[in-house]
Amino acid sequence: MSKKLDEELAQALSLAEQQETPAVVKPAAPSAQPKPRPSRSVGLLATLLVMVGALVALFLVGFKEAAVYATPVDQLLASKDKLTGRKVRVEGELVPGTLVKRDSPCEYRFQIHGTQAELPVRYAQCVIPDTFRDVPSGGVEVTVEGTLTQDGNFEASLVMAKCTSKYDPNSHEMKGGAQPGEGPLSLKN
Repeated sequence: MSKKLDEELAQALSLAEQQETPAVVKPAAPSAQPKPRPSRSVGLLATLLVMVGALVALFLVGFKEAAVYATPVDQLLASKDKLTGRKVRVEGELVPGTLVKRDSPCEYRFQIHGTQAELPVRYAQCVIPDTFRDVPSGGVEVTVEGTLTQDGNFEASLVMAKCTSKYDPNSHEMKGGAQPGEGPLSLKN
């Protein structure tokens, strides 16, 4: 077998000599590629930095605008200087007998209280939540969102009332609100 291999190699060598081409080709030297112009790279980098900076600035400004400080009535009035003019969410209880509607211009005025202080609220819209009612016995919990003015009044842009009814699992009854099957959406005939 080795004799046959030697013959094949000799034949290939003679064939290569006849064609005058080398059996092994040396690799070509790598050609130098031109480098990109640095001004283009710097310009692209500067554009990307400006875009990222603009996005970060928009995020921070938007986050600051969207942030709402939530506080009870007593804390709001205790830190009145710090929170005046800032968007705030205030939680309190409606003072019975203070809910007044004015038709022209359409607005609601009422007072909410905490444990020690009362806050006059003005809501300059005609529609209030259905659960926001002036109940003589009190206990209507209210959350208002808006700004505290310099004169100590609260200009509300949003009024939310908590549902006063509570479900008692022992007696299977609603307490403090409409009973099941009562009210405008009842299915009684």
